Amino acid sequence: MILDDFPDLPDFPASEVWLAGAGPGDPRLLTVLAWHAVSKADDIVHDALVDARVLKLARTDAEFIKVGKRGGRPSPHQRDINEILIERARLGRRVLRLKGGDPFVFGRGWDEALALHAAGIRFRVIPGLTSGLAGTALVGIPATSRDTNHAVVLAAGHRAEDGRSAADWEALARLGQPLILYMPMAQLPEIAAALARGGLSAGTPAALIQSATTGAERVVESTLGTLAADASREGIGSPSIVVIGAIAGLRKELLSSMVGWQ
Repeated sequence: MILDDFPDLPDFPASEVWLAGAGPGDPRLLTVLAWHAVSKADDIVHDALVDARVLKLARTDAEFIKVGKRGGRPSPHQRDINEILIERARLGRRVLRLKGGDPFVFGRGWDEALALHAAGIRFRVIPGLTSGLAGTALVGIPATSRDTNHAVVLAAGHRAEDGRSAADWEALARLGQPLILYMPMAQLPEIAAALARGGLSAGTPAALIQSATTGAERVVESTLGTLAADASREGIGSPSIVVIGAIAGLRKELLSSMVGWQ
């Protein structure tokens, strides 16, 4: 129930594109504004990881366009997605671009916003809970702790086999701050090796969170030195978040009292 003094929700005009985040997975983590956008859109251009129950909040006559990018599988090019958004808006449709997590955190939302701006299309950005922060918190891993760190690095698990990428990971290791890695599984051995070369000890706490906030969620506690081997042994694949640093070892202090959020 919406309270009488709750702020009004904005109109979704025809020919606008809203770039919205659907959160880390569980539909209950959808924001009120994102829920509103789903319920009003004519066209919903959505990623593969958006929960089907979120899409059921749409109007019965809404059109769904799946454009999810999955590693190793044929996926739409970003320019094609941009063109879909522009073309649909020019047809006078209310277009919702619905992404997992937050559109501006490794979500290509900025690329789409630039394309819409260049095309003269009005757009709105609706933030969402990003899995690197929400997914970790919900399993008892704080992004920051007064006793361990006052900063945290969010990093995309890009390819690590070339010299430049390896050097980038080595530089991140030297920052001395915990790392939260998005989608790193394909390159996890190379990333772990580069972080070790950058100075992180083999005993640095680490954790893997697969399918955060969903019914398929799994958490594996590890260390930098055994991270890749543990992931392989446990069959951890994508989508996954990897946490490396002191914060990854803190959850054991909470588990006996922490109520499962689901």
